[in-house]
Amino acid sequence: MDLYPFPVLAAVLAIATVAGLVMSRLRQPLIVAFLVVGVVVGPVGTGWVSADGTIELLADFGIALLLFLVGLRLDVHMIRSTGPVAVVTGLTQVALTAAVAYLIAMAFGMHGLTALYIAMALTFSSTIIIVKLLSDKRELDQLHGRIAVGVLIVQDLVVVLVMIVLTAFGEGTGGGLGHGMAIVLLKGAGLLSVVWLLMRYLLPRLLPHIARVPDLLVLFGVSYAASMAALSGLLGFSSEVGAFLAGVSLASTPFRDALGARLASLRDFLLLFFFLELGSRLEFNDVTGQVIPALVFAAVVLIGKPLIVVTVMSLMRYPLRVSVPAGLPLGQISEFSWILAALGLSLGHITNETVSLITLIGLITIALSTYLITYSEQIYHRVKRWLAILERRAPREPKIVAADSFDVILYGLGRFGGHLAHLLSIAGHRVLAVDFDPHQVKIHSTDEFAVVFGSAEDEQLLEALPLSEAKYVISAIPIAQVNLALLQSLRQHGFTGTIALTAHTHHDAERLRAAGVHTVLEPFSTAARATSNALHELLIEDGGAPARDGEPK
Repeated sequence: MDLYPFPVLAAVLAIATVAGLVMSRLRQPLIVAFLVVGVVVGPVGTGWVSADGTIELLADFGIALLLFLVGLRLDVHMIRSTGPVAVVTGLTQVALTAAVAYLIAMAFGMHGLTALYIAMALTFSSTIIIVKLLSDKRELDQLHGRIAVGVLIVQDLVVVLVMIVLTAFGEGTGGGLGHGMAIVLLKGAGLLSVVWLLMRYLLPRLLPHIARVPDLLVLFGVSYAASMAALSGLLGFSSEVGAFLAGVSLASTPFRDALGARLASLRDFLLLFFFLELGSRLEFNDVTGQVIPALVFAAVVLIGKPLIVVTVMSLMRYPLRVSVPAGLPLGQISEFSWILAALGLSLGHITNETVSLITLIGLITIALSTYLITYSEQIYHRVKRWLAILERRAPREPKIVAADSFDVILYGLGRFGGHLAHLLSIAGHRVLAVDFDPHQVKIHSTDEFAVVFGSAEDEQLLEALPLSEAKYVISAIPIAQVNLALLQSLRQHGFTGTIALTAHTHHDAERLRAAGVHTVLEPFSTAARATSNALHELLIEDGGAPARDGEPK
């Protein structure tokens, strides 16, 4: 294997670092920087890098590691916690996006198989980008964030199935598709049997010994992913399928988080070479002819995919406050889109020209969708009146029994709100809880407190609530803008009781106090103080801490 001269490799890495810094200043993902660098140092640019064995090997290793980590972090509980919305929304979005994109591709005169690849490439969204940006905004644990991640998990499962089907197409070239599918099913059963045997007998006994040496755990993870990828390739599958199954086999072990955290940086480094290879393969011979199709397909991804998600979630009675922030992050194509394109190229199903078109669509959608995620709150307030017709499908009048039987109205039944409603009910308060998650409403429908479906920003709902009899209105929702809107609505309706609103940060707490809120609930600060006091008492008992002023010596 011919290795690149060290100075060339060093120069490429330095350029990638500078490009990454520039893109981060522009609030763009590193993927965009890596693709641009691939074009600059590839045959179109300086010619330093070509898609040969060295770069291709490192790129394949990065893809295998990416699929390994996807399988490793496959959290089925995340789908369960959001109810059926993630599965229904995810599958519907994939099907409708693929159908629309396929019809558009055929309208542009593309070959049927080429249109199919483009359609599938456009259906998936980037897990890396979405999770990173939602985490930066501290929205992963909010309802719309959990639904978005649930949809991504569904997409990840679909993309693995698609790669298996594409493998069947490759096998079917000699004896027909049916013969190829039969071979794939037999080989797949063998591969799954190997994975099951490893999960059942070998890994539980081997991992505790390996985990005693953290660096050895990382080496095991890399070698295991590579071995399963190689086995998958020998059986005629794509190596990505084997790496994914390797990750799934470790997903239920207590070592998955340690492995995932340690391998993430290595994954990002190796993915650099995948995007370098992809950039070096781009053909700009007919770039002017690809601009119009790329813009049309980008519009389908940027507008169509979020709109499908919003519509499906509205049909499932989710309000725009949840569906819009859940749909906007999905407005880009995925790193898996390029993996599919690379697989199609290797199978001879598509040409470099198609890969270039998919890459151009990716650059447009990733660059623009970053701002959709960053400014999702502002976008929601601008589009909610245009999408209000979708919310009319939800019942506007809540079913409230005995309008004079509640002294506490509580908004939000998440972890904090659910415990709060339970404890207030035990203390003898008559609680009416309001939540905009139909799944939560169903779960708590048999609890000791009453539950209705609705949003804290719904003024029509507020008019139907027993405000004249309630003594307290409490919001367990940690979003300052939602709480401020609720506060304004309560004042407009002449509510004279006590208002308690929740804040997760000191900045939000100060905003609520400045607005005149009676009581600001800060669960994190309260929990920290309670924990500190408990630890202090424990240390006093053990003689390890001095008593505070006023405490007995």
